[in-house]
Amino acid sequence: MNVLDRHIFVSVLATCAAAGGLFSFIVALPNAARELLGPLLTEQISFETFARLVGLLFPFAISYALPMGILTGVLLTLGRLSADSEITAMRACGISVPRIARPVFLLAALCTAAAFYVNFESMPWARVQYHKEFAAAIRANPLRIIVPKTFIRDFSGCVLYVGEKEGPVLRDIWLWELDDQLRVRRLIRAEGGRLDYDEATNSLVPTLVQMKIEERDAANPEDFSKSPRAPSIGRAEEVRISLDRYFGRDLERMKDDWLTYDQLRAKQALLAAAPPPPPERSKEHARERMKVDLIVQEKFNLSLAVFSFALVGVPLGIKVSRRETSANLGLALVLVLGYYLVTVVVKWLDRHPEYRPDLLLWVPNILFIALGVWLFSRIDRK
Repeated sequence: MNVLDRHIFVSVLATCAAAGGLFSFIVALPNAARELLGPLLTEQISFETFARLVGLLFPFAISYALPMGILTGVLLTLGRLSADSEITAMRACGISVPRIARPVFLLAALCTAAAFYVNFESMPWARVQYHKEFAAAIRANPLRIIVPKTFIRDFSGCVLYVGEKEGPVLRDIWLWELDDQLRVRRLIRAEGGRLDYDEATNSLVPTLVQMKIEERDAANPEDFSKSPRAPSIGRAEEVRISLDRYFGRDLERMKDDWLTYDQLRAKQALLAAAPPPPPERSKEHARERMKVDLIVQEKFNLSLAVFSFALVGVPLGIKVSRRETSANLGLALVLVLGYYLVTVVVKWLDRHPEYRPDLLLWVPNILFIALGVWLFSRIDRK
């Protein structure tokens, strides 16, 4: 690698790293704010735990940010070199566009290999570890979930309000139990009580005193023409608040896209070796197999997209010849959005395995590679 190659390689690498870091932050920020900011502010998790969990979100963010970062970096760097006439000077010295692009493709190949590792190993491990550590942090003191003078809507099937809290002792308790359509089917009001954690059922068990219950019609709880039953009860232990929103009792039901490559291949082999299902379950079985195949093919395509985007970015960056960061960034976003839009549309076909959406997932990459080759053939003739 000569001085020119090192100059282009380092320039593109620095810009890609900055763009990839920016996109990773943008992807990770909503997840951190939605899942971790609330527990941090209510002291359910410490700042150290918060920082570690945010770090575990980044492999997931990088898996999507890496293709965007490489395309943005190539467009910005080559656009600047072209606008400064550096590309023109190189070509005047007899250096072809493919030769100029050689260090870019070397970087793209290295980033593609890194993307394969992130998508098939690092990201699945980080997602599982994230949920394990988040569950452990909440399980260490599950009563911290209860924040006084706050409507807590994170529980499945109920809303809880507590006026005061001193350790496990609560005062002024309101509990709305909801049906499947999130309609209030029962209202429980208590002057006081306490909460205990039942690890066996992974739930909070309230012991309420001076309790009043308002039960509504189960078929139509919003029919207020019927007077609700409102018995008054001194003490009862009949309500359980599930904490599955925060953590499950195990991770055996983890999502398929959290599986590593070896685990995905093992699941594919298991589904392929399964005996033929009954006719009424054949469609469901085919869809389950297609779901796993789609995950594998999506990870392959997302990794290959790093190289495909670089292939398109080189001739576009040279041809557009813009120094403006906003223009090149906008062009990169348009291309990336087009790629992901086609990918999402194909994934919607998972309910129709007969259309082979696992093979159709290759269409965006094929289109980008064909576009890159066509652009190269045009620009190298000029």
